[in-house]
Amino acid sequence: MNVNMELYKIFYIVAKNGSISAAANILFISQPAITFQIKKLEEQLGVSLFTRTKHGVILTEEGKTLFNYVKTGMQNIINGENAITNLKNLDSGTIRIGVSTTICRYILMPHLEKFHEKHPKIDIQINNNLSNNLLKELRNGNLDILIMFSPENDNKDLIIKPITDVQDIFVGNKKYYDLTKGKLNIKNLESYPIILPSSSSNSRIHLNKFFKENKCDINPKLEVVSYNLIIDLIKAGFGIGYATKEFILDELNNKSLYEIKIDNNIPKRTIVIATIDKKEPNYSSKKLIEMITNKS
Repeated sequence: MNVNMELYKIFYIVAKNGSISAAANILFISQPAITFQIKKLEEQLGVSLFTRTKHGVILTEEGKTLFNYVKTGMQNIINGENAITNLKNLDSGTIRIGVSTTICRYILMPHLEKFHEKHPKIDIQINNNLSNNLLKELRNGNLDILIMFSPENDNKDLIIKPITDVQDIFVGNKKYYDLTKGKLNIKNLESYPIILPSSSSNSRIHLNKFFKENKCDINPKLEVVSYNLIIDLIKAGFGIGYATKEFILDELNNKSLYEIKIDNNIPKRTIVIATIDKKEPNYSSKKLIEMITNKS
């Protein structure tokens, strides 16, 4: 049987109000049109659904049976429409974000603060992990958006939107700044203890590519997962380390860290928002993406 939802909608409105004229006013169609549609549904089902009275219409036994089923479906549709309205008004919703602790702190937080102030009813869930692990979560459907450094590998299943570019540099404390006079040939880096991100991180993959292009082989003294721990170790004098300039502006300004320039600049990297291609983000996520990418 071909189900005509419009017929059932008209039936529901008439039954709920007990009046064809009332239904006509609600639906903005004529009473004869209402009567015609009800008759059409009755013919389709092979039963009478209403009995006319002086005060309107009442349901037959068959009509009551049908109404008990239809009212649940219609109420679910109405609830669904209301839920969509709430989502579009950002009165409800959830955004599941994958992001490293460092990018969250220095890039995402100002946007989140602004978004939360504007839309306090949206539930924000943040998953902190390495980018490779977060990529798996995004592909598995456990995240709505992922904010990370632009992936080094080709990811055709992702939609990538840039947020900002950042510059990676080498830094040391005052001791190493004085030892190097603030400048090194890249090949002389290996003469010093070097502190680098873990080999599985995107930052390290990016740096290794840079070393390879410059025919330089660096064996770090320390490999550390936590970006903040790398910074603390550099400050404490454990060696020269790899950092993102935009994330350590306070340390550079207060002289707890010093940039040690090398003869070839490390290529800039882009921080991006990634979503899955061919999978539409929910409305709340789309509005946050628009805010972050300065489109709203």
